[in-house]
Amino acid sequence: MTVVDQIPSEPTDARGRVAELHSLREQARRGPSDRATEAQHAKGKLTARERIALLLDEGSFREVEQLRRHRATGFGLESKKPYTDGVITGWGTVEGRTVFVYAHDFRIFGGALGEAHATKIHKIMDMAIAAGAPLVSLNDGAGARIQEGVSALAGYGGIFQRNTKASGVIPQISVMLGPCAGGAAYSPALTDFVFMVRDTSQMFITGPDVVRAVTGEEITQNGLGGADVHAETSGVAHFAYDDEETCISEVRYLISMLPSNNRENPPVHETSDPADRRSEVLLDLVPADGNRPYDMHKVIEELVDDGDVLEIHERWARNIICALARMDGQVVGIVANQPAHLAGVLDIEASEKSARFVQMCDAFNIPIITLLDVPGFLPGVDQEHGGIIRHGAKLLYAYCNATVPRISLILRKAYGGAYIVMDSQSIGADITYAWPTNEIAVMGAEGAANVIFRKQIADAEDPEAMRTRMVKEYKSELMHPYYAAERGLVDDVIDPAETREVLVSALAMLRNKHADLPSRKHGNPPQ
Repeated sequence: MTVVDQIPSEPTDARGRVAELHSLREQARRGPSDRATEAQHAKGKLTARERIALLLDEGSFREVEQLRRHRATGFGLESKKPYTDGVITGWGTVEGRTVFVYAHDFRIFGGALGEAHATKIHKIMDMAIAAGAPLVSLNDGAGARIQEGVSALAGYGGIFQRNTKASGVIPQISVMLGPCAGGAAYSPALTDFVFMVRDTSQMFITGPDVVRAVTGEEITQNGLGGADVHAETSGVAHFAYDDEETCISEVRYLISMLPSNNRENPPVHETSDPADRRSEVLLDLVPADGNRPYDMHKVIEELVDDGDVLEIHERWARNIICALARMDGQVVGIVANQPAHLAGVLDIEASEKSARFVQMCDAFNIPIITLLDVPGFLPGVDQEHGGIIRHGAKLLYAYCNATVPRISLILRKAYGGAYIVMDSQSIGADITYAWPTNEIAVMGAEGAANVIFRKQIADAEDPEAMRTRMVKEYKSELMHPYYAAERGLVDDVIDPAETREVLVSALAMLRNKHADLPSRKHGNPPQ
């Protein structure tokens, strides 16, 4: 279809002009052709407008620059000037709250970014920042539009600059619904959350063909940068789902847990779950024996409203849990060691995962509850050479820098530097609780006894009996549950069954907390 074919004969009155407008709008809404739509559906993918309809409240979408077209020439572009230029931009509501959105239309130039396409995205990003509302990108594009050359690449630069400007100001959510290669992958990486759909979405800097040419390695697109790879191995994706409908539904749920911007608090929802509900089951969920594993998920579900939890990075760095939930209707961020995986130790990936989560919570006024059962940092040459010192320091920095309400609860083990890093009182936790099963120490009793009483054990007639005696003595002197409380290192030792009531009360007390950081341009966090 040529440009001339798209424009009806010139009307002569206002009604004719309005009819012309509706005709042009219908062309833009319909897209390039039914065949292109069928091809999109044949891949198991929705169209851009179908995706927006799932994301936003029914009838709330207001489109911006629907009739925008590119001005490029050469390589046949002058005869192909479809409306929208392959990206749909605008705003609507999610549960009545304003949300801005842009969605690549793969049916038009494969969703590739050109100058006009980029300008539309720049505009909607600027509008989101100015309005103080979340921005959701529905990504299904083939990268830069090669026919437009460096102009297309510059468009990406403008997106990256705005992603950075918006960071910590408004929530930014990237939803990957198709391929995302090259520099285009950096915009999602700059946002707060990345969602992916299995089999249909991929992210990589260099594709399988380039990998094969350079390294000789054979790999598929999904094997290189599919949803499961990024959800389990690289940590690039926070969420991965089997289909677009479920994915977009979960985006709506996440938005309901976040404030519109950094000047607001998250929405408070009414709950029928009593704030003073006792949880006797917690006495059985967590074994007193520090060597026995248990599932921390069950503890969290017992504490929060209606057991409803949204876990972030569920399948990456599983030795630590980062989740959003509500307590007495108020959104909280939960960071918890997971004894069921690697005994809940801190390692490189767990440190990075939790550090960014703490920063996100602090940016968007979400109180942080930390549940400790940590035996220490993971030992090993790989960890040391991989930089566990600087990666662990990221978590330490994030906690020390956070000014939102911070509550720590020590369930069981809290050993060594990992105890300090996990929001101990000494680095600024507002209030610290412990269960009677807590063990706060420099290291486990067995290791400590072997160091302190090495000579006595070696000289004893029965070294094993002496070691057992010394371990028992160390525990009774320095690791009993009230040692830290006696020294003011925890504010109270509580009945586990009363944990929900205690935490809700502390959150209410801290609701109006105000803390100032020193005046500075920005910090220089560990890398």
